[in-house]
Formats: sequence, C-alpha cells, structure tokens
Amino acid sequence: METNIVCFGEMLWDVLPTGKQPGGAPMNVAVHLKNLGHNPTMVSRIGRDDLGEELLDFVTQKGLSTHLIQQGETHLTGVVKANVSDKNEVTYKIVHPVAWDYIQSNEALEAAVAHSDVLVYGSLAARSATSAETLFRLLKKASFKVFDVNLRAPYYDSELIKALLIEANMVKMNLQELDVIASWYGLGGDEELAVVRLAELFDIQTICITKGENGAMLWTKGQFYQSAGFQVDVKDTIGSGDSFLAALLTCLLQGKNPTESLQFACAMGSLVATYRGATPFVTVSEIQSFLTPHLI
Repeated sequence: METNIVCFGEMLWDVLPTGKQPGGAPMNVAVHLKNLGHNPTMVSRIGRDDLGEELLDFVTQKGLSTHLIQQGETHLTGVVKANVSDKNEVTYKIVHPVAWDYIQSNEALEAAVAHSDVLVYGSLAARSATSAETLFRLLKKASFKVFDVNLRAPYYDSELIKALLIEANMVKMNLQELDVIASWYGLGGDEELAVVRLAELFDIQTICITKGENGAMLWTKGQFYQSAGFQVDVKDTIGSGDSFLAALLTCLLQGKNPTESLQFACAMGSLVATYRGATPFVTVSEIQSFLTPHLI
C-alpha cells in the first residue's frame, strides 16, 4: 500500500560556483521519496517570479504534485549561496526573508496533513513566524512526525528545537547537531547515552545519527543499530543526508529490519555523493547492486 507522506518547508535554489541547482532539504527528501516509489506531497511557498516558475517546472518534471506549493507576490523565491570549497562539509549563506518564510495555513493544507501517514519537517522553515505558526498547526494534525533537524546558523535556538523535538516521533540529525543539542539539555556521556537520554526526555520512538563517511547509528525500540560508511569518489555531499532520510523512511515503512534499513540508507547517501547536486535519480536496483559486494 502506498504511503502518504507530506514534506513541509523550504524549496529554493542552491547557487554554486558552477551555477544554480534546485534544493532545500524537504524538497530533496520529497524528490528522493518519489524516486523510491512513494507519492509525496511538497508543502512550500515560492515567489511569483522566474526562479519560482523554474522550481515548479523542476518538481513537475520529478513527478511531484504542486497543488500545495503556494505562490506569493511579496517575497522572492528562496536562494542559498553554497560554498563547496570543502566538498565534504558544504557551508551555506541563506537569504532571509524569502517566500518560504511565509507559508500560509489553509484548509487544504491541514486536510492533506490530517490524511497523511507521515509529516517530514525541519528546523530551518521555522525560522520565521508565519511558516513556524503554520508548521505547529500542521504538527497537531499529523499522525507520525519525522523531524530532520538540519541546524543552520543563525536560524535556530534551544527553545525552537525543543518545541520541534517535543512533537517528533522520529528524529534524524548528524553528529555535530547531536553535540549541540546534548550540550543544551545536559545529556552528557557518549553518543549512545546522549541519544537514549534525548529519546527519554522528549519521548521519541526512533533517533538516527548520521556520521558522514563513517556511516550512521539508529536507535529504535530500545536498541542500537550501526552501519559503517562506504568509500566512494565524492563529487559533493549536497542532498546526501536528504536522500539518506528518504531511503531510511522507505525501508522502515516497509517493515524491513533496522540493520538492513540503515545499510540501505547509508548506501543511498553514499551514491548521491558521487553525483553533483542534491537530487540525482538513484534506483533501488542501483543501491542493491552497490550494496551486494559489501554484504558478502
């Protein structure tokens, strides 16, 4: 049975030295979910401008529905200037305010979330009052909530992240984000202890910590699972974490065991890093072929 997934938040252009590319974590997750066989719905806002029209064309070509992507006259489509001088640690200058800071709540949006199986959201789209207010309204309607932490300075603080963690059933973050959050809430100890304490503090069912080239760690149903990373020729890591989340969610929703799910997600993230850009089309068979020699 097809899973109904809503992805809420920023859709924008990543401006790189080589040119601009479509981006925004929630949109990247939605595109990869589509590639993996789901029919996700993207909720965002763009400007009524050329960049906005190009983004609409892009998501349409990727097979995503655009009926909950709002268009506004007053703010421009989002732009992010990405610095890829260190291909393993991309840094971003995120223009503010832009259209996705003003996602409006409405009946159609609330109905879509209320009828969905999963709502995927991040912290960046909650940086401004309008989109934050809409997000918190939607979180009250959602049945299963996946928080992709995605800390981007200076657009977060401990109170905002706390409010978003309280709502989450499942959380994904990287190791650096775990360090920041552990320091805020005095979680202490090693990585595993910090994860367990975080889960207890916010009543979170599943927590995933990504470790870049060193793989990932998953805590679910009171147990830890690990997957090593894969050595690949990295072009850039833009979108790797987003594709990882799409792959992990796909496996867990299909009822696959946590170890298998984590390996599949790590393989997906690694393969995406071998391409330039956030949303290359990576097939399930490509991931399985990549995994086969590593599982012998």
